[in-house]
Amino acid sequence: MTCNKKGFTMDFIASAENIEKIVRGLTDDIGVRLAGSEQEMQASKYLASEMGKYTPNVSIEEFPCNERIVTEEHLELLENGQWREYPCSLFSSAPGTKGKTIEAELVFFDKDTGYQREDLSFMTGKALVHLGCHIENEDDYRRLMEARPAFILFIDARYPADKHLNDGLFPAYVAKYGAVPCMNVAYQHAWKWHQEGTLKARLRVEAETRPSMTSVVIAELPGSSPDAGFIYAGGHHDTQAGTVGADDNAIGSAAVVELARLLSATKHRRGYRLCSFGAEEQLSLGSASYVRRHREELAQNGLFMCNFDSFGSALGWDNFTLNASEDVHRLIKKCFNSKNIYYNVSNAPCPYTDQFPFAAAGVPGIWISRVNCTAGLFYHHRIDNTPDKIDFTMSAKHVEASAMLLDALANAPDFSVYAGIPAAEKPGIASLFNQVYGGF
Repeated sequence: MTCNKKGFTMDFIASAENIEKIVRGLTDDIGVRLAGSEQEMQASKYLASEMGKYTPNVSIEEFPCNERIVTEEHLELLENGQWREYPCSLFSSAPGTKGKTIEAELVFFDKDTGYQREDLSFMTGKALVHLGCHIENEDDYRRLMEARPAFILFIDARYPADKHLNDGLFPAYVAKYGAVPCMNVAYQHAWKWHQEGTLKARLRVEAETRPSMTSVVIAELPGSSPDAGFIYAGGHHDTQAGTVGADDNAIGSAAVVELARLLSATKHRRGYRLCSFGAEEQLSLGSASYVRRHREELAQNGLFMCNFDSFGSALGWDNFTLNASEDVHRLIKKCFNSKNIYYNVSNAPCPYTDQFPFAAAGVPGIWISRVNCTAGLFYHHRIDNTPDKIDFTMSAKHVEASAMLLDALANAPDFSVYAGIPAAEKPGIASLFNQVYGGF
């Protein structure tokens, strides 16, 4: 092969128009795509059709999940003798109130220091305002559920906004310890309640969690050496409640479709498996289920995983999570810098992406993301996570750099220099997968 002046065997030109078309197909045409819903299945079929333009080897694998179905949500606070309603959103995997109204005294609690308390009984039967959404410590979650608050009003403390976010409980924790009704509320609303000495809240939620199926769309581009292994790339097509998820993560699935177009036109020794995962918003349930089903095959043939999730923000900077060797990092730097893309890198495992289950299975990889504030994305899991937030030209440059990376890995004369996850990272990955995902 001949190399261009930058030392690569291939250069790629991605289409911003193609990427935007896919994003708008998912957001404008289909809309909110909750795991297990009809809209999520529509997204799978749409993406399979688009990938099928570039390869006949497209399949959809289905996995069990729970579908969140909410028909009523009413949260009221007693202010100056009058009940005032506030917007809220039921966490996925959390139960509603079965249509009953639950009234309780309000108490406030912070996640970062509150679990140092030996006794949490003060929250029993109360409406608990919980400052901080994600309870990553299993023992803290167990103690919280054993304390049995009447219901929990979670605040995402990263974003002090006047709009509530949408989120979910960890399915493995709920299966083990149960759950009470849990709602997202806006930070500024909770601040107001605290400052005004609001004492009571009442909640009525008509909701159910119904067994359903989620799906993973896989487009395979076979290599010239069938036994040489596979390079994976992925995004996710589901969303949280109340958001069309343009940047979380229609843009990631659009990147995978555009990679199918670019990479299908090349010769490659190793094969590609390009995936769009469902149920990522249920703690990467789709990718974790796929990894569990194909774990033996991944151990033998899984070489690398490139994951796209929330990388489209028009303003901001790039943060990459990398669980791979220094040789891989040098190659990543070469590819992305050639497109004038510079980034921060972290080697700490992150359990909130579809790359993580692959890392737990021993497959090195990268999560490509972009933030616009120190806490992440100001429109994270919100109604305003819409296509106007995305710079499609810049996103195309990220896809071009990623295609260069994957092409270099697929055609490397000796892959052994890129193989494996550094030994120092493996215990942390395994521990986090066992704790948060429930292990294999």
